[in-house]
Amino acid sequence: MSFVLRLAGAAIVTAAAGLTFTFTHPPVTTIQRGYRGLGLQVNYLPSYVQKLREINKVPDPEPPIDPAGSPSSDTYQNVKVLGKVDSLEFLRVMASIKDWVAPVQGCTYCHHPDNPAWDVKYTKIVARRMLQMVEHINTDWAVHVGKVGVTCYTCHRGHPVPSRIWFNAPPPAPAQLGGMAEANQGKNIPNVTAGYSSLPYDPLSLYLEKGYNIRVQAAVALPGTDSNSLKHAEWTYALMMYIAQSLGVNCDYCHNTRAFRDWAQSSPQRVRAWYGIRMVRDLNNNFLDKLHDVFPAYRLGPMGDSPKIGCATCHKGVYKPLYGISMLGTYPELAANGLVNTTADIGHVMPVPKE
Repeated sequence: MSFVLRLAGAAIVTAAAGLTFTFTHPPVTTIQRGYRGLGLQVNYLPSYVQKLREINKVPDPEPPIDPAGSPSSDTYQNVKVLGKVDSLEFLRVMASIKDWVAPVQGCTYCHHPDNPAWDVKYTKIVARRMLQMVEHINTDWAVHVGKVGVTCYTCHRGHPVPSRIWFNAPPPAPAQLGGMAEANQGKNIPNVTAGYSSLPYDPLSLYLEKGYNIRVQAAVALPGTDSNSLKHAEWTYALMMYIAQSLGVNCDYCHNTRAFRDWAQSSPQRVRAWYGIRMVRDLNNNFLDKLHDVFPAYRLGPMGDSPKIGCATCHKGVYKPLYGISMLGTYPELAANGLVNTTADIGHVMPVPKE
């Protein structure tokens, strides 16, 4: 066999292998979500759905416990958030949070082993604030989370640092900014956030923290000073790519593709998503960003900012976190019942007290 034939054979094998491992394989499951002929459907790969089921399993709850009849603030020292919770139920909740957040590290991930009441670890200060954030979501953002609500497990899933958090992205390298265009607006820099498309690579900072208006087109002809320009549309499309990936859905999960802009022709999920975007902005600005001075430097992003949450942090690739199964029935302390003190001072990291 000549060298050319061997080279051609190797190229064919390489191409076949690339095609085999690059593209997904049928069967694809299709679920119709609207009137026939309008393309209102969601497509799923059964193999991928099975992986998502493993990620979105709900853990077994701690067994119920008889109440002690006294609040935790009377029994334990330095309880600033769950002080109204029964003292024995308080231990049950703490054991659950340990399993949800630090099953390997154990209680000492947040607490000092010599005295759990000491505020000497940044993780304890952050955990306090996160408890307040959970209660805030369940109380003030029911318009998005509904009666299902959230717990620490919704984001953490057994890991100290939740997956799918994000940071402000650093600007592109100088070599990527050349050319005759005025500016590339962050485009043509492949990034998972925008689905590896040529769309702007960091829409999350604009829309899930800074609160820019999400716009695609102007409402009137020749809008003049209206900023709903093509650049604005590209940033918006990048955000929509991120949301679609976060929930594992198509665009028509929220929109009618014959009239993207028209709310009257959109699905109810679009309203819930509208509130969800604003909820995420609220949590990033009023909880996570304000913990900046508590986080150590190695927990900050490349631009020196706090870790932030997005749609994917809770959803993990499915349309409802944990497929809509609520954990609040067995942990009502984290629900909207006022037991969590959202106005409590979260404290500051202090040195270990001397004996």
